[in-house]
Amino acid sequence: RSVMNFQPKIVGSDEGTQPDGGPIEQQLADFAAGLDHDAIPAQVRTRAVHHMLDAAGIAVASTRYDFAHKTLAGIRALSGPGEVPVFGMPARLPARDGAIMNGYLCHGLDYDDTHIAGIVHPTASALPAALAAAQISGASGREMVTAFIIGVEAAARIGMAAKSQFHQVGHHPTGMVGVFGATLAAGRLLGLNARAMVHAQGIALSMASGSLQFLEDGAWTKRLHPGWAASSGLTAASLAREGFHGASAPYDGRFGLFNSYLGCGPRTAELDFSLATAGLGETWELMATAIKPFPTCHFTHGAIDAALALRDEVGAAEGIESILVKVPEGTHKTICEPEEKKFAPQNDYDAKFSVQFLVAAALVRGQLTLSELEPDALRDETILALTRRVRFADDPDSPFPAAYSGEVLIKTKDGREFLHREHINRGAANRPLSNGEIVAKYRDNAAMTFGAERVARLEADVLELDAAASALEAFSGFATA
Repeated sequence: RSVMNFQPKIVGSDEGTQPDGGPIEQQLADFAAGLDHDAIPAQVRTRAVHHMLDAAGIAVASTRYDFAHKTLAGIRALSGPGEVPVFGMPARLPARDGAIMNGYLCHGLDYDDTHIAGIVHPTASALPAALAAAQISGASGREMVTAFIIGVEAAARIGMAAKSQFHQVGHHPTGMVGVFGATLAAGRLLGLNARAMVHAQGIALSMASGSLQFLEDGAWTKRLHPGWAASSGLTAASLAREGFHGASAPYDGRFGLFNSYLGCGPRTAELDFSLATAGLGETWELMATAIKPFPTCHFTHGAIDAALALRDEVGAAEGIESILVKVPEGTHKTICEPEEKKFAPQNDYDAKFSVQFLVAAALVRGQLTLSELEPDALRDETILALTRRVRFADDPDSPFPAAYSGEVLIKTKDGREFLHREHINRGAANRPLSNGEIVAKYRDNAAMTFGAERVARLEADVLELDAAASALEAFSGFATA
């Protein structure tokens, strides 16, 4: 089976929901401690460094915004000198602080990758954790690539087991499950054996966090979740290395991750624990992790592409009578509700999570880039008037959470109707962006801060990471001081 065409398998209840081969934490620990770099297919390793490059470019672009500088000031006030380079900023921080800051920047524009079925942004926590652990351990680029892949694989699978239920009760999976991936990635580089890896996951359980309350007012807190997960994972791994005892059954225990955060009710009945370990070392969830073509919540991408496909046919926004957007029911709380807030986003983060605004902006501007999230777009009366003509409905035929569909029906004032459906969002596993498209995206983002020569040099450093003697040195050029 080709890993490039791998589709995450959703195991039905008739096939059982418990993992074969022992407890989840033990299987993940054995995988993390025992994975041989050469056992990872070359195309997976190549794709991995492209995911790192994508995240680094996004982090550099994030430094153009006020949130990046205020956050660095707050971290520095509690920090001291260190060696971990901060992407795109004049700072080198101690390992844990560097992990927080780099995770924050990688997720700063909501432009980073998403494991579709797990609904988690794995690179934004796995990369900062691996880089910080590489600084501590003096790891080679090859060792860092292995650890990064371990982190992505673990976070994706734990997210898959949740079957999209975390979002429904207000938790952000990137923080909730990202900490376990970060723990295993850091643990690999810190030399933990499988027994210590089990304890590290038990420690990480007490650090899993991530609230969706930011949706109420566009707060900056969501950006913090992967960085906090990376820092916590590094801490958990370091404690376990010194013999700290972690809780048992961190995933499926009586007060483990799923029971504690989802409760013992209908939502836990939806879980499939077997997905947490399915295909470890054989199928590679990194290959099912989507690179974003738009700097918005991934749930909105199918609808944005559908709107763009109709734009030229429909004509001017003033001639549109109404727009109906169909998206999966499981996304409504995040990108559709409450409607009054979605009709009038107060800042870029509000806008990133309003399918109403994003569809309208795409139709008016003919594109959806960072420019459509700037203050002038948020105040554009043509966009806002059209936003109020957008209504949403469930997409009963959606493959969600395996993909994020979007369907747009536009009715014009002269009685015409236009319909376009994106059943599988662009960037998903069977519609992936090419490595060349990822590089082009990196160049566009990095060029917002760096000159062309530096952009090219850093690109080469990351893409050649597998051969680098020092992982830290390969990323050192991303800091501006």
